[in-house]
Amino acid sequence: MSERSETNGRGGLDLLRVFCGPAGRGGNALAVMREGAALPGQADRAALAAELGYSETVFVDGAADDGDAAAVEVDIHTPSVRLPFAGHPLVGVAWLLRRTGRPVRALRPSAGEAAVRYDGDLTWVRARAGWVTERRTERYGSVAEVDALPAPPPGEGWLYAWAWEDEAAGTVHARAFPRRGDGIVEDEATGAAALLLTHQLGRPLTIRQGAGSWLFTRPCGDGTIEIGGRVRADTPVVPTVR
Repeated sequence: MSERSETNGRGGLDLLRVFCGPAGRGGNALAVMREGAALPGQADRAALAAELGYSETVFVDGAADDGDAAAVEVDIHTPSVRLPFAGHPLVGVAWLLRRTGRPVRALRPSAGEAAVRYDGDLTWVRARAGWVTERRTERYGSVAEVDALPAPPPGEGWLYAWAWEDEAAGTVHARAFPRRGDGIVEDEATGAAALLLTHQLGRPLTIRQGAGSWLFTRPCGDGTIEIGGRVRADTPVVPTVR
C-alpha cells in the first residue's frame, strides 16, 4: 500500500497499521494528524475521530512545553472518548516521526512521558500499567475457546480475552472487545491491554491478536513495561468532517 499523506483541509493525515505480523499482515488502523495545531479544539478532534471510526486517532502537538524538542506531546481519541494513554497510537506515532525524519526519545500523552526506542523493524515505547484505563483481562482454557467467542461477548466494559499458546515460551493468543457502544466491536491489536496483562503476569510476552497482529512486551526493572511492534503505512482517508 502507498505511503503518503493527504490533506483534509485541517492538516496532513496519515493512516498506519500498528503491531503488524512479520509478513506485514494484521495491525490495528491508526490515523495520525502530524500537525495537530491545524485542529486544536477538543470538540473538533472528537468529531474527526468519530468520523474516521478507527480504534484511535492521534494528534501530534509538537514539542513539550518545557522546551525539550525530543519529547513530543500527543492527544489520543477513540470514536467516543479521549484517552490519557493507549499503546498502539504511541508506537505508531514514534515510528512515523522517525520515518519522516523526526525520531524522538519520548512521547507525552496526558498520562505521562513514555520513552521511545528503535530496534531494527520494531518500535518500542515504555509506559506504566497505572496509566491504563479500566479494563478487564480474562484467561480462557485454550486458544479455541478464545476464537469461539462472539464479537462482542455478552457483558459490559472492556474485555481482553486471552489464552496461552505456549506458556513456557510466553506466547499468548488474545482478542479485545471495548464494548463501549462506539462502533469498535473488536480491537485488532491493543497495546494498553497487552501492557496490563504483562504487568499481571510479570514476564515478557509475545501476543498474537486479531487477524494477524503481533505485540511484544518486556517488564523493566523500574516498574515500567515496554511494548513494541512493527508498523506499516496504509492509504490515508480524507474525512468529511466540517
